[in-house]
Amino acid sequence: MTRTESLPGRLALMAAHCAGMVDLVALPVWVGTLISRYGLDPQQAGLLATLFLAGAVLASATLAPRFSRLPSRTVSTAGFTASALAFWGLSSTDTFSTMALLHAVAGVATGAALSVTHGTIARSANPHRQFALVGTALGVFAIAFLGATPALVAEAGGPALFLVFASVMAFAAVACALAFPEAEAAGRTADTPSPLPPPQPLPRAVWFGIAGIAAMGLVQSMTFSFLERVGSDRDFGMAAVTGVLIALGIVDLFPAPLAALLERRWPARRVLLTGPVVQALLVVVIMNATQFAPYAAAASVFAAVMIFTHTFAFGLLARMDTSGRSMAATPAMLMTGAAIGPIFGGTLVKAFGYGSLGLAALAIGALAVLCFSRIPPVTPATLPEQVLA
Repeated sequence: MTRTESLPGRLALMAAHCAGMVDLVALPVWVGTLISRYGLDPQQAGLLATLFLAGAVLASATLAPRFSRLPSRTVSTAGFTASALAFWGLSSTDTFSTMALLHAVAGVATGAALSVTHGTIARSANPHRQFALVGTALGVFAIAFLGATPALVAEAGGPALFLVFASVMAFAAVACALAFPEAEAAGRTADTPSPLPPPQPLPRAVWFGIAGIAAMGLVQSMTFSFLERVGSDRDFGMAAVTGVLIALGIVDLFPAPLAALLERRWPARRVLLTGPVVQALLVVVIMNATQFAPYAAAASVFAAVMIFTHTFAFGLLARMDTSGRSMAATPAMLMTGAAIGPIFGGTLVKAFGYGSLGLAALAIGALAVLCFSRIPPVTPATLPEQVLA
């Protein structure tokens, strides 16, 4: 029986988090490939990504309330296996209706697996630190994916992207089958077993936190979906834009471990109030830059803001809801916004141009700040001792 604090358990959670959060890394290449290799317009490409994310939302919202009763290893293994098969199917078709169906199926399967992954992380002895650990793994994955996949797609064509996705999901399925850990009761260590407590109603502040993360997810996905396209359409050059994506992956190595180091030094609420503002300002720069330097600088740190802020949000909300249910709904809270983002962003770009994304980001960022402001102040000094251990 694998524990979350064991090396095999942590490695399985890392693999599952990287596969489940593939959209946070892959959206620029994903949407860009659908446009450049399959001939879709921004709205159509955004719709396919939205179908994947909407499927993940549906699965997460359905499973999260039942998290404590689910066989997590079975769900995660089956989910990633089904997702791998769906992406493999996508590599052999260019029919839009078939692609739409398979995107939705992959989303449902991935969302189910990711839901039990995040619920299990939330029930670990220190959810903030554990989430930072899997976030660091996502940064390593981002470097490998963004460094290799654009060149692979350029050489082998659009189907290569979906074969990469299928391989990532298959690897996660094997890791989960071998070592996915058992969820632990909140507030205990891996060596002191105890039954899961009965679920209680979610605190009202948790719902505001969920809404704030969903709003940031919307800004993240609507911008990230067109990060590669805006650079290409402004003639910055394929090599330069690919270099920015690689730099983005390297930068993504740092926000999660930095969040872990600052857990006891920076109040989580302050981070949550600042994150959406920085995120929105970066979107304004990315989507309005006519020179490569400001575009590159803003784009390279864009995803890091979401990773850093979400690590603090995950740790804070996991302590406010010890049942693990709200964090099992992490895919739903992230991907509710993210599911709207590609189609919303594609519609704005098609109708009003890239600059409209900056204005939308400012408005949505203000909504996120309003939601986070409803979370009561929590300082590091007030954290339970077992959380800081």
